[in-house]
Amino acid sequence: MATSSSFSTLRHPSLKLPLSSKQSVFPVFSVNLSGRKRNLPRFLIVASGGLSSKPTVLVAEKLGAAGLDLLKDFANVDCSYNLTPEELCTKISLCDALIVRSGTKVSREVFESSGGRLKVVGRAGVGIDNVDLAAATEFGCLVVNAPTANTVAAAEHGIALLAAMARNVAHADASVKAGKWQRNKYVGVSLVGKTLAVMGFGKVGSEVARRAKGLGMNVIAHDPYAPADRARAIGVELVSFDEAIGTADFVSLHMPLTPATSKMLNDETFAKMKKGVRIVNVARGGVIDEEALVRALDAGTVAQAALDVFTVEPPPTDSKLIQHERVTVTPHLGASTMEAQEGVAIEIAEAVVGALKGELAATAVNAPMVPAEVLTELKPFVELTEKLGRLAVQLVTGGSGVKTVKVTYASARAPDDLDTRLLRAMIIKGLIEPISSVFVNLVNADYTAKQRGLRIAEERILLDGSPENPLEYIQVQIANVESKFASAMSDSGEIRVEGRVKDGIPHLTRVGTFEVDVSLEGNIILCRQVDQPGMIGTVGSILGEENVNVSFMSVGRIAPRKHAVMAIGVDDQPSKEVLKKIGEVPAIEEFVFLKL
Repeated sequence: MATSSSFSTLRHPSLKLPLSSKQSVFPVFSVNLSGRKRNLPRFLIVASGGLSSKPTVLVAEKLGAAGLDLLKDFANVDCSYNLTPEELCTKISLCDALIVRSGTKVSREVFESSGGRLKVVGRAGVGIDNVDLAAATEFGCLVVNAPTANTVAAAEHGIALLAAMARNVAHADASVKAGKWQRNKYVGVSLVGKTLAVMGFGKVGSEVARRAKGLGMNVIAHDPYAPADRARAIGVELVSFDEAIGTADFVSLHMPLTPATSKMLNDETFAKMKKGVRIVNVARGGVIDEEALVRALDAGTVAQAALDVFTVEPPPTDSKLIQHERVTVTPHLGASTMEAQEGVAIEIAEAVVGALKGELAATAVNAPMVPAEVLTELKPFVELTEKLGRLAVQLVTGGSGVKTVKVTYASARAPDDLDTRLLRAMIIKGLIEPISSVFVNLVNADYTAKQRGLRIAEERILLDGSPENPLEYIQVQIANVESKFASAMSDSGEIRVEGRVKDGIPHLTRVGTFEVDVSLEGNIILCRQVDQPGMIGTVGSILGEENVNVSFMSVGRIAPRKHAVMAIGVDDQPSKEVLKKIGEVPAIEEFVFLKL
């Protein structure tokens, strides 16, 4: 059964993600004393976050000293360069994180060889085509990059190649050094008034456009995902792919290498270009069909090319493209400035250390891209959703397993102002980890749910009031299951738990039809009882006698002297004997101990 998420919006009248885990076993008691029946203790395996020892980071390619210093303050750092694929696969099982540049292929075999220990891959740069993202996601490994530190350096190198190509700088330099003086041979072309097509209007592409505008060039761009207003703000017109390549005097490439962009410039596209066009590529070598480019150069369709990247790096020494007299080449120097190298090192080190600490990564490339300010705002709700999921699944007993879960978000914010992808991932984490040995995080949550046939249906209730807080409450319902704590069932027959964030701390506020208020810290004991005086004192005394500290206690009831549910927050796990004493209190009809 495939995972699916669905949303409906109703009108109502009124962040730590640890990237390593350690298995532990604890008893879950489910005692029903109606008719004085008792069930035997049950055992669940759960994942508790936190690093059991200092993590190990493998740095497989050279990294700036500032970045290495940051890593060494937090982790054991193994700098091993020029590893063969076999050597990398051998080493990786001993590492929690891996940092590479563009020269190391992080394949599916690497993730398989890690045995599940590898939790973060850091790409020191922007492009991630050397990392198998599908495998990383499947194995729950977060991939982060450093998208900002080398932006200016790459843009500057693009402009440097543009000008050097137009004025034949590299060839003229070689000629003079060879003892020649060939002024007539190396007459160039001017940039002023020429049209530059920027193919890919992301961070680097837009910076190239700014600088080209400063050189007096007319700049157009093609990018199906770029906002038109951002382009207009710097005087750039967004046009179609065919219009861009058909009208440009110069074409500068700034797109990632994907199946859609592989060999994007080929015989067909070169044929559509203006005769005498000039090509600059500081993106990825694979976006150009290199044999087709040689043919276009020989035919005069392309007058010149300036290339910093190649399909195979380093390229063969006998490459016709490299040796072509109208081609200027550099050895992948886009990010190679002193400032950019240090900046990238710091940026990727901070991202990797943050991820290992369990912080939410704003530069994650195989997880939902959630802005940093949103991550900060949602952090307490991230904890709330995971704990609600963890609590709800521990209440399940019997049946065919958890297959259908409904999550309700109540908020005064408009649906478009509330991104719930992160919260959904944490619900899945809370639901799956306590009943399996699988480690779940933001990266592989949806994949893991799909593999288990778990369907998450999401619903929003739109409240009146101030949208200052992102959420008023979150409710989790599990359908078509039985509960080991009957009072957790709603009137419609689902296990139902609900929670809110109060003063930055997650609280459980409803169990089934009963309202409670208990902090979701440590562990919880839920008791259904006959509502009568002295119950809080009785249970509190039993826990106190065994030195079990109570953090919160709350009672929700239907009516005075009827049934009530008491929720007790405890710092420590009570012994079997303590739980047995609680179960022997005559007014207590059922209870359950839950570890969060």
